[in-house]
Amino acid sequence: MPRVTPPSPSPRVSGGWREVWRVWILGALLPVWLATTFGATLARVDGNSMEPTLHNRDLLLLLKYPRWLRAWGLPTAYPQRGDLLIFKAPADSPYSYDTRLGLRYRPYNVKRLIALPGETVEIRDGQVVVNGRVLAESYVNDGVLSDQPPVRVPPGKVWVLGDNRLIGESLDSRAYGPVDLRDVAGPANLRLWPAPGLVGGPEAGGDGS
Repeated sequence: MPRVTPPSPSPRVSGGWREVWRVWILGALLPVWLATTFGATLARVDGNSMEPTLHNRDLLLLLKYPRWLRAWGLPTAYPQRGDLLIFKAPADSPYSYDTRLGLRYRPYNVKRLIALPGETVEIRDGQVVVNGRVLAESYVNDGVLSDQPPVRVPPGKVWVLGDNRLIGESLDSRAYGPVDLRDVAGPANLRLWPAPGLVGGPEAGGDGS
């Protein structure tokens, strides 16, 4: 007698509506995660160390993709003098930490990039001098800067200052030294609220020419 092959069992669907919702949720969240991790996100200003350029609770657009382009060795103009950087201050400095709910942590900061890797920066007679040239800083207030001897910025690091130059108003590279670019989330040169506009980068008067 010829051998009869039994019919194949019908494919089964497991999980029902829960599985469908799981796929939809993952499909919706993955692009958001990719966009905020590698593309851009929002950053809110906390404090007055960047006045008069930025004020407490201003909303900025933080661009993350320039950092990744640099890390992957792809062409990018980042970083540039005058960029407003979102970063964590050096881990080896006591000035880099804050305490919340009894826990010590390194918060993110926003400051202006003053000197690039390999450049020499000093403060002379109340003026910032980079590579022997006085930096044109139309964005600062009328604060007073104490003199600082020349410092050569190491490779892979940058020198940052707050725009608020009143004594005691900004913790920056004068206190904790150069910032490692690996601790920088990216530039935030565009303010979205309450007064939209460009606040950082060479176009905002930070090129030092």
